[in-house]
Amino acid sequence: MYKVTLEQWRMFVAVVKYGGFNQASVVIHKSQSSIHHAVQKLEESLDIKLLEVIGRKASLTDAGSLMLKRANYLLDEAAKIEAVAQSINEGIENQLRIAVDEVFPQDIICQLLDSTSTQYPLLTIELMESVLMGSNELLENTKVDIAISPYPTRKGFCEELCNIEFIAVAHPDHALHHMENTISLEDLKSHRQIVVRDSSLNNPQDDGWLIANQRWTVSHLKTSVEMISAGLGFAWLPLSTIIKELSTAQLKPIPLKHSGTRTCQLYLIYADVDRLGPAARSFIHEIRTQCLNLPTIENTCKNIINASNSKRIPEK
Repeated sequence: MYKVTLEQWRMFVAVVKYGGFNQASVVIHKSQSSIHHAVQKLEESLDIKLLEVIGRKASLTDAGSLMLKRANYLLDEAAKIEAVAQSINEGIENQLRIAVDEVFPQDIICQLLDSTSTQYPLLTIELMESVLMGSNELLENTKVDIAISPYPTRKGFCEELCNIEFIAVAHPDHALHHMENTISLEDLKSHRQIVVRDSSLNNPQDDGWLIANQRWTVSHLKTSVEMISAGLGFAWLPLSTIIKELSTAQLKPIPLKHSGTRTCQLYLIYADVDRLGPAARSFIHEIRTQCLNLPTIENTCKNIINASNSKRIPEK
């Protein structure tokens, strides 16, 4: 049998938080006498002095300071238990698993996860970053609830989500930027290309222009960006991923005669809408809305490129 109740701890915390019995009574809508009685019973049960009242202000004793930390933790845990019960009652899932292709803008994903987590604070979110067929495979193996992939599927629900624009880039000091003539795709063959490996284990795909004589294959888009920024090769990279590198002149668009830019369609995929809980549905709604901003992001990139080109001093 416990000596004290959660309500007594709540009264004690309220007095400390609001600076006194009278102040606490106004905020939590309890009579001053009932709050005082609860704290007094708490001290008697524990046989320790928690508060010292000086004038109208209640101050913590050393023992009270120690117990306050424990009391706050106890009340937080009690609130979480009640929230879990409410979530179960309302049918809110406790976990959301999402597979996202690495070419999808990371800032949008961060905003979406933060928004979803704020709306459903007890939700555990698992984000799996994938490449090419990786998202599809994770969804097929029921390891995720929602997938964003460049490959459509006939199983479950699949809708066009957004277009991602890619641009051929290399470091400004790369040999490709010192060629006298306009560069053709044939000219690229003699230079190292950095490509990202498909994360799918069972059905990996090769995608994009892959006929360079020398090719380095990496596992993550970030690694590709870092290598190209270091002058180690060239690649087609998503515009929205390399805003910083373009604006700081770490990367420069390759002046190709043809096919300097490419577009990739991304799809939103999930197995069965009826199996999705409120958090998953909210995430889907938000990502559809956020994807309307993608053209603005890509226009920002293009403005950076144009500004960079306009500042370039012509060679004499």
